[in-house]
Amino acid sequence: MVYQVYPRSFADGNGDGVGDLAGVRSRLPYLLRLGVDALWFTPWYASPLRDGGYDVSDYRAVHPLFGTLEEAERLIADAARLGLRTIVDVVPNHVSRDHRWFREAVAAGPGGRARERFHFRPGLGPDGGLPPNDWQSEFGGPAWTRLTDQDGTPEDWYLHLFSPDQPDLDWSHPEVRAEHEDVLRFWFDRGVAGVRVDSATLLVKDPSLAPLSAGADPHPYHDREEVHEIYRSWRSVADSQEPPRMLVGEMWLDDPDRLARYLRPDELHTAFNLAYLSAPWDAAALRSCVEATCRAHAAVDAPPTWVLGNHDTTRVATRYGRADTSFDFTTMAHGGPGDLALGTRRARAAALLTLALPGSVYLYQGEELGLPEVEDLPADRRHDPMRLGADSGNPGRDGCRVPLPWEGDAPPYGFCADGVEPWLPQPGDWARLSVAAQDGTAGSTLELYRAALRLRRACRSPAATEQPAPRWLPAPPDVLAFRYGGLECRTNLGSRPVSLETDRQVLLASAPSEDGVLPPDTSVWLRAPDGPAVGPSPTGTLIAGGRSDA
Repeated sequence: MVYQVYPRSFADGNGDGVGDLAGVRSRLPYLLRLGVDALWFTPWYASPLRDGGYDVSDYRAVHPLFGTLEEAERLIADAARLGLRTIVDVVPNHVSRDHRWFREAVAAGPGGRARERFHFRPGLGPDGGLPPNDWQSEFGGPAWTRLTDQDGTPEDWYLHLFSPDQPDLDWSHPEVRAEHEDVLRFWFDRGVAGVRVDSATLLVKDPSLAPLSAGADPHPYHDREEVHEIYRSWRSVADSQEPPRMLVGEMWLDDPDRLARYLRPDELHTAFNLAYLSAPWDAAALRSCVEATCRAHAAVDAPPTWVLGNHDTTRVATRYGRADTSFDFTTMAHGGPGDLALGTRRARAAALLTLALPGSVYLYQGEELGLPEVEDLPADRRHDPMRLGADSGNPGRDGCRVPLPWEGDAPPYGFCADGVEPWLPQPGDWARLSVAAQDGTAGSTLELYRAALRLRRACRSPAATEQPAPRWLPAPPDVLAFRYGGLECRTNLGSRPVSLETDRQVLLASAPSEDGVLPPDTSVWLRAPDGPAVGPSPTGTLIAGGRSDA
């Protein structure tokens, strides 16, 4: 299990209202008790923070809001002593406008060699006033911005698949490749166990800038064949370390076979399963995703991964309570508030379903508390550049990035010092969701996750983890039933109770149920015939001890 830490919102160690590395260090015992194996940190680098740190200005420095490079090194070392490995984020597609390379490019002027590290082009039309092609930014509007001279004279355009503050790098330039490989070595030297690769499919662009409207095949900048050679070089760097390090990619690909190509033995080790994250709460859709994922990963001998949410997506408890339970960036703001009680029930069931699958799981901070999306943030407190303006109705991603509640009856709930305003406001009704409120409380979402992670470890022998896929069991159409390792998982995604049709021991359930009955939107773990012996936990949940894969 890998736990995703969004440093700005995890814990504030110096009392300024912004989460930092000192705050994370102070909460390492919490993460250890939760039962995670590794920590993935979103960017903590020097940055103007116009896109949550994904606009990096210096990869070898830590943003002062978060601390110092020395503090990052202490955090990595402290976590390692507790058996927690560290994964850092690398953003290879683009840098910040404040990055030294881009400042040099702007100063160099049209035709300057410093511009060769980016995608600068003259505009179209008689005065060059039109973008070089029809590519669109992921954040809305053209993917091109035009520079002007100091006297206001318009000149070349530069490419940015995200915000204008994030100019895209040209990966055909040897300095771009060499720099990123050196950045990998820099952080490997500081003890990180792996790297998460942001927007991993977007690096290589068609040099002819083929317009999207022409229906170019292959796509002019998404999932191009040339990108695989980049990751083969990165794999060589990772494998040259002692011990070897891990690479995990963020890839929004609908085709599991295309995704698996990135996981061949000489490329990335694993990839985020964003198809699983995006799937609706539907038995047929989820089973199809699991089967396709396991088949494609087995073909390249790579372990599957599973993820329900992250810092870019609507909180699971909110999404699963809407009429449309799937996820899509284009509709994330249009699902309505939904039924939070229903969404929370489904999120708990989904947690057990996901943790029972083969491979590794990524857990976004706060999911273990059942936090909902904060949908009423004031417009003047929002930071995310993905929001497309007042007329679009898209609030962006700030609602899933609100600081965690640790203790107390009112904001800031122990996130920072009392009387200090957190960088994003917390709801006034989160006291019941705080760590302190859920700690030791039978049936709480936090205790459900703790029990599930302990039991998951106990039920995963080396022989079990070699199985490439779960063994599906007979079940009604709205029920997913499978066995993996020493666990049997059954999840009712329908609207009616169903019979468990077994007299075997229930080890863990996501919601209360009568004997022999599986209620709607509920998961149970049963002890497989050769599963572990278990006993009651202090909170009344049946658990076991041991270890498993991440």
